[in-house]
Amino acid sequence: MTPAALQAVLDALPGAVAEPFTPPRGAEPLSLLYKVGGKMFAVMTLRGALYVVIKAPPFVCDMLREHYSGVGKRTHLDPRHWVAIDLDSDVPDDEIASRARSAYELVRDSLSKAKRAALGAG
Repeated sequence: MTPAALQAVLDALPGAVAEPFTPPRGAEPLSLLYKVGGKMFAVMTLRGALYVVIKAPPFVCDMLREHYSGVGKRTHLDPRHWVAIDLDSDVPDDEIASRARSAYELVRDSLSKAKRAALGAG
């Protein structure tokens, strides 16, 4: 999956906001932090090794690691709830897109009723 294709999937999610992350001494953003209702659900790299880190239930993280060589741990985020997927790996594009949408739904569903209503999610 290309970064542009993944970015299109993430940007299309209702209420999803991409916040660029630039290191303290950096001139350009290193990654995009995707949030809904102020809570992060995905991190997509923009430079270097291209991958996305998504939030998922522990059993999904374990399943993805078992089935695909392009899935692993790349950040300080808790590996029980976060998994990194290389964009140019053996993980099919539709699986990456599906997991990104699932990460969004997982976080969206954890928001307060008022915040979900503001998103149109009831």
